[in-house]
Amino acid sequence: MSAAPADPTTDASSEAVGRLLIVDDDPGIREVLSEYLARHGFQVMTAADASQAEPLLDQADLVVLDLMLPGEDGLSICRRLSARGVPVVMLSAMGEDVDRIVGLELGADDYLGKPCNPRELLARVRAVLRRRAGSSDGSAPPVFAAPACLAFGAWTLDLMARRLSGPRGDTPLSTGEFNLLKTMAERPRRVLTRDQLLDLSRGDACDAFDRAIDVQISRLRKKLAADGGQDPIRTVRGVGYVFEAEVRQVRGGA
Repeated sequence: MSAAPADPTTDASSEAVGRLLIVDDDPGIREVLSEYLARHGFQVMTAADASQAEPLLDQADLVVLDLMLPGEDGLSICRRLSARGVPVVMLSAMGEDVDRIVGLELGADDYLGKPCNPRELLARVRAVLRRRAGSSDGSAPPVFAAPACLAFGAWTLDLMARRLSGPRGDTPLSTGEFNLLKTMAERPRRVLTRDQLLDLSRGDACDAFDRAIDVQISRLRKKLAADGGQDPIRTVRGVGYVFEAEVRQVRGGA
């Protein structure tokens, strides 16, 4: 079955609000999800495996990706998409926490167990794209008044381009990693609990999963320390985390 765009007819407008790629080897799931998402304004493409998905990846604003696929599995595809900066919502019939953790470690922005409710998937997709576009979730006001960049140590976080630049050039971040780093850098030297970090960086569509924050904090620490710099994130045992670096707002580009 070749990958092809689904009919983008919507229930409210004929104008597509984004391009989605659904990668799942179950044709029934592809059909149900693509029809539902298309009715809500998305242009939807589908693929049954990595070979069908590959030529469509660069066309997608977001990929809904099954973990268990024939041939190249979803985790491998997720790793490649994270390096490209493409947001991913991962699906899997495997519901154990360890599977969710692995998906998040490889750059997935959200995770849903199968079978999933199409309405919930729609909410997750919209939330990820909203965060990708830099929209505020309204949870709390930032410390700074929308600077173009936040600079700390040898790093510059470009809020418009959603890019982290350091001593060795740009460092790829997943959408979840970017949102978490932005949340902490906007609130330096303030202790934030895991629940606060979940709410501020992932929004209302996120379910309560504290371990997701620990995983992404670990990944951020590795990336920020890649050049031998000092780790700006301190663990407050039993409470959460604090971003200890001095943060400067920069109005110009990175």
